[in-house]
Amino acid sequence: MSKVAPSTGVKPLKRPSQARAKFTVQAIYDAFVRIWQRDGWERLTTRSVALETGISVGTLYDYFPNKLALLSGYVRHSVEVLLMAVEREAVQPKGLSWQQRLHQLVRLMCGVDAPELTWFHPQMLALEAQMAQPKHHRRVQEELEGAWQQVFDACADLPQRPSAETVRALHLAVWGGRRYALLLELDEAQARLWAAQMERMCCGLIER
Repeated sequence: MSKVAPSTGVKPLKRPSQARAKFTVQAIYDAFVRIWQRDGWERLTTRSVALETGISVGTLYDYFPNKLALLSGYVRHSVEVLLMAVEREAVQPKGLSWQQRLHQLVRLMCGVDAPELTWFHPQMLALEAQMAQPKHHRRVQEELEGAWQQVFDACADLPQRPSAETVRALHLAVWGGRRYALLLELDEAQARLWAAQMERMCCGLIER
């Protein structure tokens, strides 16, 4: 089965560094989500996002040359928000037990009861082949796996430190499960039950 090559020109043109630019890009992402939720991906255009944001199309094109580039930027933004949330909720707090840290980590990685994360739509997974290459998936894998390691580094009361192979297996099970759960469009109750089982599985592997 042949692979679909990503289209050219699907990367954001630049990353915002100044406060004003960051504010503008965040406003673009907010408008992007509102339009997708209201009209769907097919009817979403860069012009509609610019109008919704209240900026010129030229300003939007300074960052995103087309809507696939905008989606690519938004997905990357979503990963960064997740990594920051793990750092804030599972790594930095003092006095948490390893079970509490793991609970926060799994909650966020599963994306269940996690309002601090960005909105995500199952169709985004279907569009990945048009904008992501294997190296991009490997980069995200390394970053998220690193977040698991940072959480375990913050645990002073672990019964035993899980091996790198165990950490990778846990991450792949949880992250891969999250992606498939998105495709299945589990309801809230089903998602909570699944996330709870993932947490029990993780705890069981660490305690044995």
